Amino acid sequence: MATRGAAAAFVIWKHRNNPSLRSISSHHFYPIFKPQIIPKGCRYQIRAIQGESVDRGTQSKNNDEPKPKPENWKIKMLYDGDCPLCMREVNMLKERNEEYGTIKFVDISSNDYSPQENQGLDYKTVMGQIHAIQSEGNVVTGVEAFRKLYELVGLGWVYSITKFEPIGKVADAVYDFWAKYRLQVTGRPPIEAILEARKKNKVETCGNSKACKT
Repeated sequence: MATRGAAAAFVIWKHRNNPSLRSISSHHFYPIFKPQIIPKGCRYQIRAIQGESVDRGTQSKNNDEPKPKPENWKIKMLYDGDCPLCMREVNMLKERNEEYGTIKFVDISSNDYSPQENQGLDYKTVMGQIHAIQSEGNVVTGVEAFRKLYELVGLGWVYSITKFEPIGKVADAVYDFWAKYRLQVTGRPPIEAILEARKKNKVETCGNSKACKT
């Protein structure tokens, strides 16, 4: 340490007494003794961290941007929006459809439901069992409708076994039983009472709209 101190003192003395070196700023020698360079180094490090945080923020923002959705549907699902158990499955399919965009959902319980826009299928008919309409106009019902719907959102394996007999017939029988008694199971009135209430509600709320005339 004594040797380093003596060497440093000699350098400073030489610098001050040598005219040829007076033009050189004395700060070139300060790093040997003073820690001023440390704040400069810290400043550069802080800038690097700030730059990294901006990049992460930009990346996060990009991840939050909604993904583009396909506009062309391949099948239309007619569902009863007043059926609580049915809506659990419908909501699941809607969530899956966010990625695929292959299903168009039509709530038959809405006052805006129009049979003319859905292959002439009236409310009472569709209430009897699940109906789906393919983009080319074909109408499918029952388990087959579910099979088509699930296939188009990447869940075809769920109903794939129903393609084979006798499993297909058993599945159809189970669904037909459910469809026949689903109103009672879900605590709703008979279909006749629902139709009467629906007719009255249309007259009271729809006025002269097209839906009230269907």
